[in-house]
Amino acid sequence: MSTFYEPESLYLNGRFNTNAGVLADDSGRISAVAEAQASSAQSVFFPRRALLPGFVNVHSHAFQRLIRGKSESRATSGKDFWSWRGTMYHAAAQLTPQDVYDVARMAFLEMAHAGITTVGEFHYLHNAPGGQPYDDPNLLGKQVIAAAQSVGIRIALLRSAYFRSGYEVPPDPGQIRFFENRKNFLANTEALVAAYQGEENYVQIGVAPHSIRAVPLNDMREIFARANAKHLPVHMHISEQVAENKACQAEYGSTPITLLAKEKLLTSALTAVHATHTTDEEIHMMADAGAVICACPTTERNLGDGILSADKVMRAGVPIALGSDSQAQIDPLEDARQLDYHLRLSHQERAVLDQIDGQPLAQRLFNSATINGARSLGVTAGELTNNTYADFFTVDLDHPSIAGNSPENLLPILIFGLPSSAICDVAVNGRLIIRDGRHELEDEIVARYKEVYRKVWGSAPRRGQQP
Repeated sequence: MSTFYEPESLYLNGRFNTNAGVLADDSGRISAVAEAQASSAQSVFFPRRALLPGFVNVHSHAFQRLIRGKSESRATSGKDFWSWRGTMYHAAAQLTPQDVYDVARMAFLEMAHAGITTVGEFHYLHNAPGGQPYDDPNLLGKQVIAAAQSVGIRIALLRSAYFRSGYEVPPDPGQIRFFENRKNFLANTEALVAAYQGEENYVQIGVAPHSIRAVPLNDMREIFARANAKHLPVHMHISEQVAENKACQAEYGSTPITLLAKEKLLTSALTAVHATHTTDEEIHMMADAGAVICACPTTERNLGDGILSADKVMRAGVPIALGSDSQAQIDPLEDARQLDYHLRLSHQERAVLDQIDGQPLAQRLFNSATINGARSLGVTAGELTNNTYADFFTVDLDHPSIAGNSPENLLPILIFGLPSSAICDVAVNGRLIIRDGRHELEDEIVARYKEVYRKVWGSAPRRGQQP
């Protein structure tokens, strides 16, 4: 039976409307946005709540939820991204397949509470702790997918290729659970695609050559070719660190974006994750190719990566999507507002991204968290229009954080002031997975996560020890 969801206020195309609701059909898609319900539909009312399209979290490493708060000291994790990885490797090395499932459920539950209805999971944890493949080499990927299904959010599993530790760098023992060769990666990815055929409403597959340092160019060419033949999205860490650009320059004579452009691998199927250290010329290369950038502001500031030149990127016409990445904080509105706040600090100006191409700042930032993310992952979501997935969240209009709101100022109040605690209900494919701030499996998910957390950090290494 179709369901008519009727809030007090409905977000459509940058504005909030009263006397309107969303009709979701049996397939989980929106069949109408209307003022009144169809006579055959059941009704769900959301009094004193606003209803908005669900957020799309483009870049996640679910297992890194375990290291939140554990890498915030130089005594344990060093001073930069490269030393931080030791803490991450320690967590990765401890996890059984059941642990992977339990930690992913915790991350995805938190995402659901934040209004996220689709997650792009950049998955590179493939092997057993000793580095050997499981009998099913996709076992851990399937565990992560099962975790998303348990919570109820849609997942685009971006299966990551990780073939080496870097250019002229010996294999890092902390990465033995990541490694595959090209032949196995391609075969395992095709098997994963086949395993979830017909489940596109909740599960989609993409490919993710991890980075220029992890995948040599010859292998990169083959991965891109296979992905293009199957119309799969391609995601890749690009120019996150200055050292990454220098290594690419040493190996290939150019920086990553320029290399991909020369090789004709820079296309509209590509999402460049981070892209914090790109030139003006490279930004225009991405615009010409129709590529997307996924910024992860919470992680980028946590790791000291640098600041994305979002103003230059947006003026060039490159869409910016958002990701929670290392799970240091899971809050898409925080990531959205930090796109502009980081620039305010570096430019010493306010509202740097406002009125680019005449678009108001709040709407532009909201689109990064919704429409642009859907484009990056190739899902029909991110907005409330006919035939898109019926993905949405509701906000308590009486929450103290947004007191005094009106339809005219509600969006900027939400973007710049709303905490996740004000989100009441979340639906994916027209099915409510959070109702009045609660998930039906919440207590179990949290309890099982706590058990994994105690196990992993009961054996945490001291600074200087190998994980």
